[in-house]
Amino acid sequence: MIYGYARVSTTHQRIARQITNILAVYPNATIIHEFYTGTTQNRPHWEKFLTQVTKGDTIVFDSVSRMARNSEEGFKDYKTLYESGINLVFLNEPLINSSVLDATKSKLLNVKIETGNAAVDSFFKGNIELINNFILAIAEEQIKAAFDQAEKEVTDLHSRISQGIREAKKNGTQIGLTKGTTLVTSKSIECKEIIKKHAADFGGTLNDTEVMTLCKISRNSYYKYKRELKLQTA
Repeated sequence: MIYGYARVSTTHQRIARQITNILAVYPNATIIHEFYTGTTQNRPHWEKFLTQVTKGDTIVFDSVSRMARNSEEGFKDYKTLYESGINLVFLNEPLINSSVLDATKSKLLNVKIETGNAAVDSFFKGNIELINNFILAIAEEQIKAAFDQAEKEVTDLHSRISQGIREAKKNGTQIGLTKGTTLVTSKSIECKEIIKKHAADFGGTLNDTEVMTLCKISRNSYYKYKRELKLQTA
């Protein structure tokens, strides 16, 4: 099976670009997508997916930053999946595709020394193992460096955004909507209709978690829409 994994961390980000990029290269890929928030740090689809993927399957990511929330987690998942026989593809960072690591392993020294002298044979065998281990360590460092760079770019972006907001506030610029203003979007209209139809608070049969899943929105957005609906009907 070929899977494409797409992830965004806020409801303001667009997941469509990732999916489009994956399907452009792997049109038959089964797409797994989700978003998590910095508050919950949950990735239920990913955690469930890890228990279902099997040896020989391929997972495609638009970029390395989509695989994990941080460098440590990403590198750990990479090694776990690779050692389980899963093929990993990163469209924006092809040099760390698992196929590249496979190619590196295929080029390791495989020399059998038999001089008749046990000490000499042991010496050469030990040095060959050291060289091979060094080559593999360098390959793993390249993979880890890619995750480190992805995490740094995300951190730097958040820092720049925060600095920009602070400067804007300092200069008296209005950030976001004026208090009391409701932003109306096609998504908010659609979700509010679902909430009014299915949520128990409005006479429906589903609880908040179930309706939230139907809407495919964050917890914060869901309760925001509920508050707005209750104000409208008050």
